[in-house]
Formats: sequence, C-alpha cells, structure tokens
Amino acid sequence: MPATARFPVLPYLFALIFSLFALGGYWYGLGQSVVLPDVASATHKLQCASYTPFDKDQSPFDQPFKLRPERMDADLALLSSRFECIRTYSMTGLETLPDLARKHNLKLMIGAWVSRNPVDTAKEIDALIASANANADVVTSVIVGNETLLRKEITATQLVKLIHKVKSQIQQPVTYADVWEFWLQHPKIAPAVDFLTIHLLPYWEDDPAGIDQALKHVGDIRQTFGHTFAPKDVMIGETGWPSEGRQRETAVPSRVNEAKFMRGFVAMAEANGWRYNLIEAFDQPWKRASEGAVGGYWGLFDADRQDKGILAGPVTNVPYWPLWLGAGGIILLGTLALGGRVRTTRAAWLLPLLGAVAASSIGTWAELTRVTARFSDEWVWAGLLIALNLLVLAHAALALSAREGWRERAFNWLEQHAGWLVAIAGFAGAVMMLALVFDPRYRSFPSAALLLPALVYLIRPVSGPRREIALLTFIIGAGIAPQLYREGLLNQQAWGWALVSILMVAALWRCLRVRKA
Repeated sequence: MPATARFPVLPYLFALIFSLFALGGYWYGLGQSVVLPDVASATHKLQCASYTPFDKDQSPFDQPFKLRPERMDADLALLSSRFECIRTYSMTGLETLPDLARKHNLKLMIGAWVSRNPVDTAKEIDALIASANANADVVTSVIVGNETLLRKEITATQLVKLIHKVKSQIQQPVTYADVWEFWLQHPKIAPAVDFLTIHLLPYWEDDPAGIDQALKHVGDIRQTFGHTFAPKDVMIGETGWPSEGRQRETAVPSRVNEAKFMRGFVAMAEANGWRYNLIEAFDQPWKRASEGAVGGYWGLFDADRQDKGILAGPVTNVPYWPLWLGAGGIILLGTLALGGRVRTTRAAWLLPLLGAVAASSIGTWAELTRVTARFSDEWVWAGLLIALNLLVLAHAALALSAREGWRERAFNWLEQHAGWLVAIAGFAGAVMMLALVFDPRYRSFPSAALLLPALVYLIRPVSGPRREIALLTFIIGAGIAPQLYREGLLNQQAWGWALVSILMVAALWRCLRVRKA
C-alpha cells in the first residue's frame, strides 16, 4: 500500500453510523419493554405463591442450616401486598413463620418434606401436626410430601399411611402434591386426601409446550382432573414459567414469556374458579446446581427481591440492556482505536462492522454467563472464552489496519500465534458440542461465544496445528445433526448453535487448507 494512500472518510463514516445503529438496535430490541394486561394490583390480591425462605447466598444444603428471621419478615411483608397465602415445602427452620404470617395477614399452606429417610420424615410430620394445631387461624391446609413419588423415595402405600396419620390428628384439610401424571399412576392416593394438589409445569413436560400452547395444556389437564376426580376439588399447586435458561423444544424461557404465562393463567384460573398456587415467589439461585440455570429463575421477584414485572406493569427480557449497550460501545470504540487510520475502502467498511459484531456477541455471551454460570469452573470457562474473543478481535482489527509501529509488532505476534487461537476456538466448540449431544438437559447454548472466531477465521483463514484442527473439525461437524435431533427441529436456540457450528467447521476446514509460508 503506498504511503500516500488517503484515509477513506466517507465509507468509514457510513460504516460507523450503520454499526452504531445496528448495535443500539440489537440491545434495544432485546431489552424493549412489553405491556400486557395486569392481573395484580393494590386492590386485587392473588391466591397463593410458593415460598422458600433462602436468601440468594443460601441453600437447603448449607451446613449449618440457618435461616434469617429478618429476611422472612421482609419477604412476607412484600408478598402480603400481592397474595392472600403462601405455600411452604418443609417444616425445618420455619418455626417462626406462622407468627410472621399472622403479623402480615397471610394464610399458610404448610408442607412436610417426606423423604426416604424415615427419621427425618417423622420429624417433619410431627412438626407439621404440631404447627397446624397451634396455628389453626393461619394454617388453612397441610401438604404431606412434595413430589415424593416422582423422586421414588417412598411407595404409594407408605404415603397413604402418612396422610391418614396426619388427618387423624388435625382439623385442616390434608393433601399431597405431585406432578399430574403421578396422580394417574398412583390412583390409591386420591381417596386418602381431602383435595388433590397437582403440578402443571409446561416447560418441564416430557413433551414441552411452547408459550402459545402452554395455557391450553394447563387448562385441558385441569378440566380433565376436575371431571375424573369429582367431587373432590383439585388445586393447581405449582404452575409457572422460567424467565431465564435454555430452550426445550418450543418452550423458551424469558421474562416476557413468564409474564404472558402467569398473567394468562391467573385470568383463566379466576374466570373458572380454580384454586391455584404460583411457583414461585423469589428466584432461587441454589436450584441451578441441580436443575441447570433455568432452575434458579422461576420467581415473580428476583433473588434481590426486586419485582421482575411478571404480574403487573411493563416487562423486559433484558433489564440490563443499557449496561451491555454501553459495554458494546466501548468494545466498538476500542476496535476503531486499535485499527487506527485504515487506508483501504474495504477496511474502512469492515472495521466498524467488526467492532459491532464483536460488541454484540461478547455482550450476549457475558449476559448469558451472568444468568447461567453456577460454579467457579463455569465462570473461569466463560472468562477464558471472552479473552479468546478479545484476542481474535485484536487480530482481525490489526489485520485491517495500516500497521505501523506498535501495531505492526502486535499484529506479527498475533499472526504468529493465530493458529493456536483457531485451535482453541475449535477445542471450545468441540467440548461444547459433545456436552450438548451427550448431556444437554441442563446446558445453555453457547452460540455467542464462538460466533466471532468462526466469522473471522472463515473470512481470513490462518495456518494451525493440522492434526488437532482436523480432529476438532470432525467432532463439531459430526455433532450438528445429533444435537438438532435431540433438541427437535423447532428449537431456535439449537438451530442457532448449529449455524455457528457450521461456520466454525467451515472456518476450520479453510484453515486446514492454508499452508505455512
């Protein structure tokens, strides 16, 4: 390139303006608020919500097990503004809950945790009976066991004996709570209870229902149970929708979808006179360890007790979108600064576009990490992938620059090691592809983490370690069809990962064809 080549101002400005609008439109579109009909207000309280009294840094597996009375007091004060009652799942640590419920004018559906451990179960049952008798003014009903048959911890015969024991010693109605199919599989439970408590969670069904079919599915099951088990009443003891997490077939977690489901369900339930309990009051981060990221995001309020907009008011899928837009702007400006005064029209167009793509993909991966990472190794993995993206971005930006002085030296170093950047990207893609093929249920799709490396090295392939890249190309390519088969062809997130994987395979294949100089 001649030293007299001039900076192509107009193409650069047009590309920069387009990139800024594209970046802003991307995050604004993800974070745009949606207005839906409210179902909760200061004058209209809903029936019941599941309540587990853990703060965001706590779990039921903590040793020693210690709940915070001040947290429960504040929680019930908040819930009393929206609900008439709360449902609990265990008696352990909740000795003060009836007094707090009385203080905040809330009713209680209290539950005993029934497990395969007979000693622990006996303690729970005895505490349930004692609390029901001592607090008849606030305890409206009791639940003997939650999804115990689902977990196969005791038999139906053992459960019936426990139910009869409790019924013989208290005045309140007694029920058992489980996923609706298990009531049909164990018909001897229904005659033992005063009313049935069924769980209807369309997202977790064996055949997951998308948001457009979810309410009809819930309504159909409730109507069927109402006819099948008449004259006994049927309570929907758990229903809800996750606000974050991976897609399952057509079931997409998001705050907007959670609001659509919850508001639609409440309207339908109240129109039909159904008893119901929503799951759940607050997000429970500890559940992510056993249920994947999605397990921690079923709350009407987040783990900090902030309203997510699920029951009333506008709701947005990405409440922190201005933060990611700002971070993306910094990445875009950093890309332009790194590229400097480009001297070709092609580079003038590509440099701002590169910055916008990098800002969007890195920000999306960071947001996904924020809501899905559960363990320290997942945070480290996500951080390493962000570092990889930044190195690839630097390599691509310097490749477009005029490269004088320090830019030339930096480019030469990155160019020398670019083959390993490709191999590392391929290794990450292969690891995640294997995980999504063989153990996908609780894993999110990492498409945003590898989009930039795939595009950069597809457009500008580099030489790398051939045997390693060939093996990684095979693993990623071979996994595309199986992961789509497992997820179903209507899963858009799976298709997104398949597309990125195809781009990565193409990039790796092109790199295999590059010979070292």
